Amino acid sequence: MLMGEHHHNVDEKNRLVIPSKYRAELGKEFIITRGLEKCLFVYPKESWEKIVGKLATLPFTQKDARNFTRFFMSGADICSLDSQGRVSISSPLIEYADITKETVIIGSIDHLEIWSEDLWNKFFNDNLENFSDIAENLFKAGE
Repeated sequence: MLMGEHHHNVDEKNRLVIPSKYRAELGKEFIITRGLEKCLFVYPKESWEKIVGKLATLPFTQKDARNFTRFFMSGADICSLDSQGRVSISSPLIEYADITKETVIIGSIDHLEIWSEDLWNKFFNDNLENFSDIAENLFKAGE
């Protein structure tokens, strides 16, 4: 299970160190793509295949299904770590996520999220007061 929060910097070649605690679960190759709220999603291959399987069942006749699939899949890149535990992130993904230097890498159960530190701080602070309400609504819906 992927969880936790880590702060690392992207270097001038768009390389980011992936924390060692995540490396084994990501495996030799993993996928980075555009995420929601302007972060990047990082999926181990097994989790990626489940997501792609779900996308493949969406009706191509629905505009939202086509648009989401285009957005999500066009940003996808198969990646691997170098000998120092770094991943090279493509320029379009760096630009999408507004990453300049400081990042926050968070574990989110079956995938990682890479955020620009500024966007993460804004997201976190904007949602902090609503955390209890969000939990109540989600778990009440699951009854």
